[in-house]
Amino acid sequence: MSETQFTSTSTIDVEGEARQLLVDLVDTPSVTREERACAEVLRSFFESHDREVWIDEVGNVRAPADDGCLLTSHIDTVPGDIPVRIREAEESDEDALWGRGSVDAKGPLAAMAVAAVRTGASFVGVVGEEVDSKGGRYLVEDRDTAPDAVVNGEPSGWEGITLGYRGLVAGTYVATSESGHSSRPENNAIQDAIAWWSAVEEEFTNDEWEAVFERVTPKPTKIEGGLTGDGLSVEATMEIQLRVPPSMNTEEVIEITEGHLDVADRVHWKDRVEPVMESPRTDVARAFRVAIRQAGGDPRLLRKTGTSDMNVYAQEWDCPMVTYGPGDSDLDHAPNEHLVLSEYDRSVEVLETVAERLLED
Repeated sequence: MSETQFTSTSTIDVEGEARQLLVDLVDTPSVTREERACAEVLRSFFESHDREVWIDEVGNVRAPADDGCLLTSHIDTVPGDIPVRIREAEESDEDALWGRGSVDAKGPLAAMAVAAVRTGASFVGVVGEEVDSKGGRYLVEDRDTAPDAVVNGEPSGWEGITLGYRGLVAGTYVATSESGHSSRPENNAIQDAIAWWSAVEEEFTNDEWEAVFERVTPKPTKIEGGLTGDGLSVEATMEIQLRVPPSMNTEEVIEITEGHLDVADRVHWKDRVEPVMESPRTDVARAFRVAIRQAGGDPRLLRKTGTSDMNVYAQEWDCPMVTYGPGDSDLDHAPNEHLVLSEYDRSVEVLETVAERLLED
């Protein structure tokens, strides 16, 4: 590894190159579709260590090396202005870095970049994860072969190893009816939309004791309705999402959902991501359990109710993978998002140990 030091772009100085990279990334805004400045910070970090690196046509930062282990996390964040500062964490008296993206997912991103330059593992920082996984989808299309192993970066806590995510289907429901006086008994399009969604929710009602990870969770995210501009029709549109457990696939969920549509209703499906559940007995999962114990931790196996780029990779690449990264996932997208710096340090140590072991194999 080159001894060239990385030049800080932040006004906050901290001890150690790994922490400084974290601060610099968090201090550089990167809301989805506006990741370029933050990508340049990452590129400069790899260049300072004499690593081959470039920003590809969709904005991913790619630093290929030993594909025995690919470390990857996302650059983009959700919107939200949280002043970047170091102060005590709410849950302890330890120093924490506050700022949008400190947990989701610049903590994992920075930790993986540092581990990559220290071990010679391959690295990719991807864009668009918070919206449509644009960077991850491009990566699997653009690569000729799969890596031997993948570590995807999302907050799991430094002792946590995420093995599974639910899938996702998302679309837009549209209904139209003739206009008429509101005193008429016939349903209009708005009532049809409400009735349809109620039937969908009833279809996927689960036993309250069933784990959320094992359920289909339907969720409307936006609804609009009313008279059309010409005054001749009533139209209703609803943006919808359904989370898909590993016991099902997206096609099954779509078929059940569409089974409740009337003839005049329709759904335009625009996003489909299959669920993923990895074995705890893969070489990658075992390497993490060993590394976490070596660092003094107690490994925990996790299943997440959301969706991540790991779903995209698992659908296309036949190789073992897990998701890992520092941070409390309850702080994802939160107004008090912050990352305890000592946890970040331990995650870098764990990632280095894992990468070294996988590259030796």
